[in-house]
Amino acid sequence: MDDIEKVAQYMRDHKLLLVTAESCTAGLIAATLADVPGAGELLDCAFVTYSVQAKQRCLGVSEITLLKHNLTSEPVAREMALGALTRSRANLAIANTGVVDDTDPEIPAGTQCFAWAFRSISVPEGIAVFSDTQRFEGDRVEIRKRSAHHALTRIALHHAQHS
Repeated sequence: MDDIEKVAQYMRDHKLLLVTAESCTAGLIAATLADVPGAGELLDCAFVTYSVQAKQRCLGVSEITLLKHNLTSEPVAREMALGALTRSRANLAIANTGVVDDTDPEIPAGTQCFAWAFRSISVPEGIAVFSDTQRFEGDRVEIRKRSAHHALTRIALHHAQHS
C-alpha cells in the first residue's frame, strides 16, 4: 500500500471528507487523492484559486491579510482553508499557496504554505487549524507533486493533534 492509499484508508477510518483550496498545486492535491479507488467517498470538492481575485471571491480571503502577510504565507493558506471548509460539507480542508518559480525576489522558488482545517465538536470554536511552510527543490512539476504529497500525508498527524 503506497502513502496515498494509507492516507485514504486513514480518512475512511476517521470518516474524513476533504475539500481543497489550491493555488500552486492547481488541483493536484484533489487529483492525487482521486487516483485512489473509492475516492468519491473521500473528496467533496476542490477550489482552484490561482489568482488573488479568485482567492478573495471564492474563498473569502481578506485583502488585509493579503497586504499584511503576502500571498505566499501561512495566514493566507489558513484563510483559504477556512473559506473552503465553510463553503463545503467537508469536515477537512487543505489549502496550498506558494511559488514554484523565481517570480518573487523575496520568496525563494519552491516555497509552499499549507493549512489543514478540521471541523470538530471538541474544539470550542468548532474548527481546528494547522499550518506550515516547506521549501521543495525541483522543477515546477516536481514542486507541485511534492506539495500535493506533503499536503495529503500530513492529514493523520494534524488530525491526531486536534482529536
